[in-house]
Amino acid sequence: MATKPAKASASNAAASALARLAAKWQPPVAGGPGERNKASKAARLADFDPAAKPFSTGSKADDKQAVEALAVELDELQNLFYASRRYKLLVILQGTDTSGKDGTLRGVFSRMSPLGVHTAAWKAPSEEERTRDYLWRIHQKVPATGEIMIFNRSHYEDVLVPRVNGWITPGETAQRYRHINDFERMLSETGTVILKFMLHISFEEQRARLQERIDDPTKHWKFALGDLEARKQWKPYQQAYEDLLNATSTPWAPWTVVPADSKTHRNLMIATLVRSALQRLDLQYPPENPALKGIKVA
Repeated sequence: MATKPAKASASNAAASALARLAAKWQPPVAGGPGERNKASKAARLADFDPAAKPFSTGSKADDKQAVEALAVELDELQNLFYASRRYKLLVILQGTDTSGKDGTLRGVFSRMSPLGVHTAAWKAPSEEERTRDYLWRIHQKVPATGEIMIFNRSHYEDVLVPRVNGWITPGETAQRYRHINDFERMLSETGTVILKFMLHISFEEQRARLQERIDDPTKHWKFALGDLEARKQWKPYQQAYEDLLNATSTPWAPWTVVPADSKTHRNLMIATLVRSALQRLDLQYPPENPALKGIKVA
């Protein structure tokens, strides 16, 4: 039987190996609010292969089983996370149309108890929201202590859509990068762990997924004609994503690019990294309640 030090050493080695693997899919962190570390080379989105499967076992069937096992484990960790009432977790799922944000919610987080896990899906701002600063509505949905909040899209829409459509200037875009970095730093410094995943798919994979939504009547509800207009802007959106990754991947809230042409691999990678983040926290159940000692339920 392995000793506790041996188990701890093996666990630490596995965590280190996972961190090294994940780092290959993270852009260099920005050196300051909205400013990339000048010693680091800017990341190119084209260098991240959307068809890669770095977290795969090599077997799709085994990967699917691993996702199922991770979903159960995440539910157990979430119960401990909620009971400990020490941290807040914000998971951001950002990506182009059909990149799999909804699928990730179903595949990774659906087993978690709604007691402490919540989701927010961000659409275009309402008239009321447009009368305030663009982060106002976001701040209302950040997690409370003990909660896990999952953003389906996020405040990053406000440096993607307006930029691509020419509604804000390059100067205003850079200003928003700084706003967001400061906002996330404030959240981090007040107890929120932030995990940001950019779901990265290829142009051809998006075509196939959009076509499937058109061809399958049961998926028509997922399709909007505006999706075709956004697809025409693929290159500007890819450039916008590349720029925001370089500007807003910070020490307190780094981005991870998730190759997502494979839906199974996408779920496996995200579930693995969320589990790792939870395991790194000092999660503990509250102390025993001495008033309960000796009580018998009739």
